[in-house]
Amino acid sequence: MKKCVLLALLAILSMGASAQEKRFALYGVAFYNLENLFDTTHDEGKNDYEYLPDGKNRWDDAKYQSKLQNMSKVLSLLATDKLPMGAAVIGVSEVENRRVLEDLLKQPALAERGYEIVHYEGEDRRGVDCGLFYNPKMFTLTSSKLSPYIPENPADTTYKTRGFLIASGEMAGDRITFIVNHWPSRGAASPARERAGVQVRALKDSLLQVDPAMKVVIMGDMNDDPMDKSMAEALGAKRKAKDVEEHDLFNPWWNTLKKGYGTLMYRGKWNLFDQIVFTGNMLSEDRQTLTFYKNEIFKRDFMFQTDGKYKGYPKRTHAGGVWTNGYSDHFPTIVYFIKEVK
Repeated sequence: MKKCVLLALLAILSMGASAQEKRFALYGVAFYNLENLFDTTHDEGKNDYEYLPDGKNRWDDAKYQSKLQNMSKVLSLLATDKLPMGAAVIGVSEVENRRVLEDLLKQPALAERGYEIVHYEGEDRRGVDCGLFYNPKMFTLTSSKLSPYIPENPADTTYKTRGFLIASGEMAGDRITFIVNHWPSRGAASPARERAGVQVRALKDSLLQVDPAMKVVIMGDMNDDPMDKSMAEALGAKRKAKDVEEHDLFNPWWNTLKKGYGTLMYRGKWNLFDQIVFTGNMLSEDRQTLTFYKNEIFKRDFMFQTDGKYKGYPKRTHAGGVWTNGYSDHFPTIVYFIKEVK
């Protein structure tokens, strides 16, 4: 295992007075909806007009630079309470293009981190895409592609939306694939998101058919909660680990939401749309391969709105049409995986 990964050791755990001590390496995988990370120039074919200097939001360079600074602050903090190097992989959504991702990585908070980018221009009507940051010291990328979302009626472009970003490679010596999602909004009815669930499930099954040992991590803003039909049935992400077979999907966020914790708030109620689920072969008890350790919603006091109508909500960039110089209307989520170091 690479020396740099050894810097990410969780701890040296004693397995009993007479037992040999074991060491475990920890890896953080995160997802964050960056809430309309647009630059200030028009991209042909994209409906980005409200994010231009003369648009509805008066989106000028000062606001753009402040947004970059705010987003980079949160991204730089993800997983650092456990891992000095931060998250190994971060999926993101609502980014306009590769340029905004590159501008993010130039921010002082992230410039030294060494992240690289996976991004493809998609067909979303508003022009927002998914992206992936990864630390090449912890994750080695071998292939990537964008798989399109296929609507029920391909000729109907009403809900033309984001595709599924797929990045395969190796982490901790294990073969692993990340699929980053941003499913159709709630402006569309549930069947639109159910179709996304069916399609992503098919992608997962295809990966495992080619390589049964592949570990698959599916993350994103699903625009649905864990128990909704798109997640629980179409995608098939299960609530209880004991019910999960090797190639099934486990969703650790059911109980998080049941306890009253979410990633976004609507009309005073928490939802948990930002989920990271993974295949059952990451539930190994012996930790000889990458194994699920824990999951958490990342939230800090500065990320909350502290007054007004939206007090207690995530502090977003705009609220009620007013620029609030916030972060995002979503909180990030993190899943930690652990593996024994030999």
